[in-house]
Formats: sequence, C-alpha cells, structure tokens
Amino acid sequence: MKSQTNLALRASLVAFGIGLIATTASSQVPATAASWPAKPVTIVVPFPAGGGTDAFARPLSAHLTKALGQNFVIDNRGGAGGTLGAGVAAKAAPDGYTFFMGAVHHAIAPSLYPKLDYDIEKSFVPVALVSSVPQVIVVNPQRVPANDLKGFIEAAKKADGKMNYGSAGNGSSHHLAGELFNAAAGVKIQHIPYKGAGPALTDLVGGQIDAMFDGMGSSAAHIKGGRIKALAVAADARAPGFPNIPTTKELGLNYTVSTWYGLWAPAGTPPAVIQKFQADLRKAFASEELKTIWNSIGAEMPDLYGDAFGRFVNAEIKRWGEVVKFSGAKLD
Repeated sequence: MKSQTNLALRASLVAFGIGLIATTASSQVPATAASWPAKPVTIVVPFPAGGGTDAFARPLSAHLTKALGQNFVIDNRGGAGGTLGAGVAAKAAPDGYTFFMGAVHHAIAPSLYPKLDYDIEKSFVPVALVSSVPQVIVVNPQRVPANDLKGFIEAAKKADGKMNYGSAGNGSSHHLAGELFNAAAGVKIQHIPYKGAGPALTDLVGGQIDAMFDGMGSSAAHIKGGRIKALAVAADARAPGFPNIPTTKELGLNYTVSTWYGLWAPAGTPPAVIQKFQADLRKAFASEELKTIWNSIGAEMPDLYGDAFGRFVNAEIKRWGEVVKFSGAKLD
C-alpha cells in the first residue's frame, strides 16, 4: 500500500515549501488592473449545485461581491466528472471576467480521460489554492446501521458486493477514494457515479445509496444535521470543526485521502488582472467571515498562489496518475 502513504494533502503542501512561496500580489497594483472589476465576474463551477466545490465557491463569491462592489456569479456546469465545465471555462474569453474553480478531480482527469478538450496546465493560468479538506467516510444510518468504521467494514464484507457508494462522477476523487478504501479494507463496495457530489449526497440522505467517500466541505451540514453518519475522516489529524470524528489512522486503517479546490483563469488573461485578483483573494481569506466558514466545514486555508500553485497541480497530476494505476480504477 506504498502509494497510499503519500495521499495526504498536507504532506504535498509541505513538500512545496509553503512558507517560502513568494507573494504574487504586490501592494502596487498595475494601472491596467486599477478598474477591475468593472462588471460582473463569472466563476465557472464544473459540478451541480450542492457539492464540495460549491461549498467554497458560493461563500467566496458572496464575500468578493460585498468587498469589490461587483457581482461574482457562480455558473454551475456539471458533467463528465468535472471535465465538461472545465472545457467550457477553457474556451471563455480571457478578459479577466471568467474564472474557473476546479478541484483535485482535475488533477485526476488526465489519467482517466484520454481525449479531454482542454489541458489543465496549458489552457489555464493558475491563480490560487482555495482550500483543502479531508475525505470523510459517511453512510446513510438507515441503510447501513454501523456505529463505527469497524462495523462498516464488517457490514461491507457481509454484503459481499451488494453495498454501494456514490461519487461525483467517474474519475473523481470520491471514485478513487472508494476504490482505495476497497483495497485498504479488503472489501468490495460497488461504485455508482453521479454528475456531481450534490446529487450523490441527495441520494445518500434520501436513502437511495449506502455510503460516500466525500469531501468534508459538502458533507458537513448533513453530518451536523444527523442526516448522514460520519464514521471517520481519512486523515492523520482530526478535521477542524469536527473534533469528535476519529481518523482512519487512529482506527488502525492505512487510508488517507484529501481533496482540494483551486481557482484558474483562461490562458491569456492579463497578468495584471490576475495579480489584482490574487491581492483581493488574500484579503478575503484573511477575513474572519471566511475563516469561520472554512472552519465550520472542516477546511484548511492554504497560502498557495500563482506559479507555486501551478507546480503543486503538476505534482498532483503525477501523484494521482500513480493512484489510478494502483487502484485499477476505470471509467465505467
């Protein structure tokens, strides 16, 4: 299980030396960006409403709308594991009024989709890492009456392939997290792909599926509301805001998976506008409002911008490529 030991996002970030990252947004904003934004800004989210990306994109856009005096509008374009919306964003005019908020899924996609109509490293300019969250193992308590992770594994073994889990789509981090869990726990839980984490969560809450290996950001409200049961976070440390949920490490399972969300601009977007946006993002992430929201959904707020974020994404593409090979995950 050697490949699994490197799945924690924290280790990846440390490897890139976050503390040494140069500030990309200076106090001297170039004159060409002084009037930005002069009209509404669109943020393309490549998943349906209600998923993990939405959980961060919407409060961030609301904060930016208030802070900058122009509407930041979310455009949900779900489908094909997040690759459909990415293709739409890649073709948008590079005028500084369309940005793309993707996720770890977009570092996985190159290993699973042979013919993407965009290149995450060439079609976009990296802007900033927005957040990172651990994956959480959640179940519908009526369908899976397990009180802990051990009980869940026992139930899965007894079900002998009849238990299922939902994901945000083929090739998503939820999908691979499920396949890695099968390998780590020695079980076979069937994969059911959706067009996003939101629809999958709706069916989990409604009792149409058994489980999910979800990002904490989208599951948080349902966990707090008692509609789904969290058995463990797939991390070495407990999630911010959820101190009562044990980790897989504590429970003796060698299984750590995390997800992250980031912002990109279409290639060709004026660098001065990107620098201005990065400066605004730094202020937003330093606000008590967003710090409180991020903490409430178990998220960390890494400080990773521009080229440093781009190098991180490049490394994630390579790392998840190894995970795809290890897990044997295929598009189904």
